[in-house]
Amino acid sequence: MRIALIPARGGSKRIPRKNIKLFHGKPIIAYSIEAAIASGCFDKIIVSTDDAEIAEVAQQYGAEVPFMRPASIADDYATTMMVIQHFISWCEAKKWQLEFVCCIYATAPFIQPKDIQLGLKQLEASDCDYVFSATPFEFPIQRAILLSDDSRVSMFQPQYLNARSQDLIEAFHDAGQFYWGKVSAFKFGQPFFSERSEIVNLPRKRVQDIDTTEDWEFSEALFIVLNG
Repeated sequence: MRIALIPARGGSKRIPRKNIKLFHGKPIIAYSIEAAIASGCFDKIIVSTDDAEIAEVAQQYGAEVPFMRPASIADDYATTMMVIQHFISWCEAKKWQLEFVCCIYATAPFIQPKDIQLGLKQLEASDCDYVFSATPFEFPIQRAILLSDDSRVSMFQPQYLNARSQDLIEAFHDAGQFYWGKVSAFKFGQPFFSERSEIVNLPRKRVQDIDTTEDWEFSEALFIVLNG
């Protein structure tokens, strides 16, 4: 079985009820569920939540919620890996034969079915543990600066003070949309960011973290630009 797992706990604090907050007319989690359905990659699309309202919304948009997530992995300290491992244990107890799991974040309104499909193809064609979405940094990270306690400037990597941007190696960051992985890698907690992973390289214009109210407002504006 190939299963999409969407973690969506109820206790978000910076943006209350974030996972089901309306984003251009529908709960933001709906975008992830609909992209997973449209990709055609999955036997099941399951939402892991501790919240009855989130569970109801998820089911309305076509996902399954066959269990409620325990409180022990639904607080601010629970990691995505912990949630995935709990899910795999639940599947094993049900005697489900898992092939691949794809963790899809609930707040990813720019996720595209074609990117999910590409991630699966890459995982099937390689010996990697994971394939996840990523995008290039818009500015060379080698030229990053930091501020001291008294607001004075210094460089993280002063050796690149006079380097030309075009001569610096491009760097990437996690796009926070999806993470395809082999069940064994998830079970043993293998790290996502290692030589055992590949990326699906997304254009920067389709990537936006949504952690704050400002992020949310920017994402809504970007959505209008991208979708007319």
